[in-house]
Amino acid sequence: MSDLHALAAAYRIATENWAAEGRSSVPDETLIAVLAALGVDASTPERARAALEARRDEAWRRPLPPCVVHRTGHEGDVVVHVPAGTPAAVQVVLENGESLPLFQVDNWEPDREVDGAPVGEASFRLPAHLPLGYHTLQLVNGEHRHESRLIVCPRYLGIPERVGGGQIWGYAVQLYSVSSAASWGIGDLQDLADLAVWSAAQQGADYLLTNPLHAAEPSVPIGSSPYSPTSRRFINPIYVRPEAIDEYALLDEHTRAGVARLRGDLLAMVADGDAIDRDAVWTAKIAALQAIHDHGLTDLRQVSYDGFRARHGRHLVDYAAWCALTEEHGHDWRTWPNELRDPRSDEVSAYADRHRARVEFHCWLQWIAGEQMVAAQARAVDAGMRIGIMNDIAVGVGPASSEAWARHDTFATGVSVGAPPDAYNRLGQDWSQAPWRPDRMAELGYQPFRDMLRSMLAHSGGIRVDHIIGLFRLWWIPEGHRPTEGTYVRYDHDALVGILMLEAHRAGALVVGEDLGTVEGWVRDYLAERGVLGTSVLWFERGWDGAPQAADRFREMSMASVTTHDLAPTAGYLEHAHLAVRDRLGLLGRPLAAERADQEADLERWRSILTRRGMLRPGTGSDQTEDEILALHRHLRSTSARVLNAALTDAVGDRRMQNQPGTLDEYPNWRVPLTDYDGNRVTLESLVRSERAARLGAVMNGTEP
Repeated sequence: MSDLHALAAAYRIATENWAAEGRSSVPDETLIAVLAALGVDASTPERARAALEARRDEAWRRPLPPCVVHRTGHEGDVVVHVPAGTPAAVQVVLENGESLPLFQVDNWEPDREVDGAPVGEASFRLPAHLPLGYHTLQLVNGEHRHESRLIVCPRYLGIPERVGGGQIWGYAVQLYSVSSAASWGIGDLQDLADLAVWSAAQQGADYLLTNPLHAAEPSVPIGSSPYSPTSRRFINPIYVRPEAIDEYALLDEHTRAGVARLRGDLLAMVADGDAIDRDAVWTAKIAALQAIHDHGLTDLRQVSYDGFRARHGRHLVDYAAWCALTEEHGHDWRTWPNELRDPRSDEVSAYADRHRARVEFHCWLQWIAGEQMVAAQARAVDAGMRIGIMNDIAVGVGPASSEAWARHDTFATGVSVGAPPDAYNRLGQDWSQAPWRPDRMAELGYQPFRDMLRSMLAHSGGIRVDHIIGLFRLWWIPEGHRPTEGTYVRYDHDALVGILMLEAHRAGALVVGEDLGTVEGWVRDYLAERGVLGTSVLWFERGWDGAPQAADRFREMSMASVTTHDLAPTAGYLEHAHLAVRDRLGLLGRPLAAERADQEADLERWRSILTRRGMLRPGTGSDQTEDEILALHRHLRSTSARVLNAALTDAVGDRRMQNQPGTLDEYPNWRVPLTDYDGNRVTLESLVRSERAARLGAVMNGTEP
């Protein structure tokens, strides 16, 4: 093995990858670029050799590991390094301040000379009974004291106790697509609460899974994809309902009339549009929100707001300062004046001081958004949901995002995240997202990851982790290279999954990982062993012969559905509408007739199975397509999966995809409003009266006549 390959392996960078065509070696150019993104110079053989030697001694230079993640119920060892022959003592300082000494165990590793001095290694035993939480490891070596983070995680997470036994089900919704008579041309958090109440009280659902509600750009143009946020810790205020803010009721008549006029003008502008216009919505809504904000707060409300700011501290102020800066200097902080690119610079502090009112406004927006999220969850639970709102977590953020600005040292530069070539996309994918550096995350005790999870779980009953495989490995693509020229970089999945479990355990939340696509077989076994649900999509569940998977072969620990937001709604899939779209956009790669014939043959196989099992019952729906949708969901309900999911699009017969992978503006991705089978917009009010939705709800509850 060359020094370059050994160096890459030492940093857990794959030097060869497997694809449909077989095994292939990663080009040296890719390895050198990925190592550079980790701050390692391997540009020449001599530098690669020197970096390899430094890596081999790196742990020996550290008295303690930067972060230790331990699983409760298991014993483990902490390895420390001290000058050879000197005494060492290690203790754990628990979250509550109590101290617990650790006992030394045998370690026969010989001393090593590091930087001209002998260094010894010793091991200390972590007991199995340590309490869950974020603790501190302390090493005392003579007059020297060293500390690092010890994180103790659950052995198993599972489904929250309040759910009980049996199956539960819920709807998946793209919130922006579902508006009401009172919203502003886009689904909002009040609509989310009302939709949850309808789902629980009229449909019998136990949760409502929504698209990521992460923060987007704070000024136009607003990005459409909820999976490309500027921050995963904060909420997109475009989802705020202005009239639901407490202070709205206290506005004077003139200001209230101004808010109403903003909404009326907006709706007149977007009413006939075939796509959601986020720019128009935000332009009107932020003006209304500014008017409400300027009214001020009562003393008691001010106390609540001050508490919110204190809890979120510097990170909230950084985010708000970034928002204010983007309004003046543009969305990409990398193009700002040099002195504004560092959030800790004197110039940024001076800017925030000069624009204190604007920074405070963006802080206030997050407080209001959080209040409305909490209210939605409370109403969901009050309506009878055992889980409530389940929020989706995007894979990451872009290099121009607020997170990359505020914590740029935690992100790798010169690379982006994507996906390797697969059967669905032979060219691979570049998601234009900046990956976290595994080494920096460990040094920070995974604080950015913990903060993000804690923020989301503060107003959720569950979370879905999009592309949970990213907690195990991510496909890094060097800047200027094609997606095919990337490679995998591995993360400490024990740490990331363990922290995810710990935060969910403390919040009493359900966790579902989206583990579709290119997945190493052992990963799904690992997630099941840890009690994290996977994802099963009916169209993808196949036996060894390619035939549809038998219902009793579905994974019990999974969220099972017929479709997902990256596929056509079931009505569109059954009628090949998605193939027509892909053909029109030049994405099929072969004649439309051939694609239709192959899919129709597969659907006929499904119809035969569903008929044989008595699940396809002609005449139970309003048409053949609905009959088949109901049959597929009857099959779904007969599976062994503990958590079932139905797309809201299937409840109303929508045929249009929300997202067409491989396109930007060629298709209105993430801007498609919810429509019925005939293409008419569906509002929340019409859902209440929908017989079609009632029929699907009866199937999911097993209460059909």
